[in-house]
Amino acid sequence: MTNSDLVKPDKIYSVSAVTEIIKLTLETAFPVLWVEGEISNFHRHSSGHLYFTLKDAKSQLKGVMFRFEARKVAFDLKDGLMVLCRGRINVYEPRGEYQIVAEVVEPKGKGALQLAFEQLKEKLQAEGLFDPGRKKTLPLRPRTIGIVTSPRGAAIADILRTLERRYARLHILIYPAKVQGEGAAAEIVEGIDYLGALPGIDVIIVGRGGGSIEDLWAFNEEPVARAIHRSPVPIISAVGHEVDFTIADFVADIRASTPSAAAEMVIEKEQAFEERIAGLAERAARSVKYSLQERRNTIVALTHHRIFQGFKVKVLNLEQRVDELETRAWKVIRAEKQMIAERQAVVLLATERLRNRIGEKLKALGGRWETLSAGLHALSPLNILKMGYTLCWKEEGFRLVRKPGEVAGGDDVIVSFVEGELACRVREVDETRTLESRLAKENS
Repeated sequence: MTNSDLVKPDKIYSVSAVTEIIKLTLETAFPVLWVEGEISNFHRHSSGHLYFTLKDAKSQLKGVMFRFEARKVAFDLKDGLMVLCRGRINVYEPRGEYQIVAEVVEPKGKGALQLAFEQLKEKLQAEGLFDPGRKKTLPLRPRTIGIVTSPRGAAIADILRTLERRYARLHILIYPAKVQGEGAAAEIVEGIDYLGALPGIDVIIVGRGGGSIEDLWAFNEEPVARAIHRSPVPIISAVGHEVDFTIADFVADIRASTPSAAAEMVIEKEQAFEERIAGLAERAARSVKYSLQERRNTIVALTHHRIFQGFKVKVLNLEQRVDELETRAWKVIRAEKQMIAERQAVVLLATERLRNRIGEKLKALGGRWETLSAGLHALSPLNILKMGYTLCWKEEGFRLVRKPGEVAGGDDVIVSFVEGELACRVREVDETRTLESRLAKENS
């Protein structure tokens, strides 16, 4: 189908329709192609998508790489980098722009892995991860070593064979991990962190046998470098290659050319320490022997000096003086003990007397308390009420009525018995009548 088949001169098209025709034409003409150019305006979106522009001396072409493909790019894209992009031409309809949707990006003139290696090396070196001043030294006498490697690889066999041949008295902990392929870096990181957190681990060997740069790539990944850097335990990088270096070699505290060489380093440190201790012990023994002989000769010479002729008698006199002082001291101690015993008897007697006096006083106070309590109880209003008397309260203000004049006719009063109350109203007040006159009238 040609453009003449898609476009009709006498028809009016919308912008969307024109864009759709262009999209169909371009995407049909360029299904998959390689494009060479220099990256500019590079931007990594938070979504993971990569946006950039490819340019040469005359033109430019917008490009996008979606996050699924972007995760597969081993190196970092950046402005100024010459690359080869394989993808398809696509028209982004909302803006009417054509762009290349990249599926593969490779650096021009240099392998992707080599470029990624150089970029990461430059980044970590700038952060100080390769600084010799931060590297830890191996312990003098390691007792427990951790090994992060494949349990079925040549590296672990070489390490164990070397240790067995040298009769190393070491406790070995092996953390099995993949050393190449997808997921290898994550397992190596887990092994370093796990062994580094265990108490008693003196040194960790991380490595594998030799191989191509692709085989060794797990040891060039940034998470492995970060794990080596944060390890509290010294780490030996033992990737089996003599010439080339990995990122792990630069970050590790010590680099060994092979796993066997790493095992030799651990053992040699201990053997050198033991040989030094043995040499120092021999020198110390000779020095002590010589010093004792010199002192023995000095003492023999002094015993024949005239100043020591009466020394023995003086020593015996001092011993006699010590005996006398010891006898006097024991006499003083016995006298003090007797005095302490007599004072203890006096204290016990005074304590007993004081206890008796306190008991008598408490008994007297108790009797007085009971007498006062009985008198107070006899005066209690409740006892009076039990005898048949009542109390009259003025309801307003709840005040006790002590004489008739304190109330008036029509006032409300409360009459309290020992059990219960009466609410009453005063009919009249007669102050001339008294309890005495009422009793006299009833008795007549």
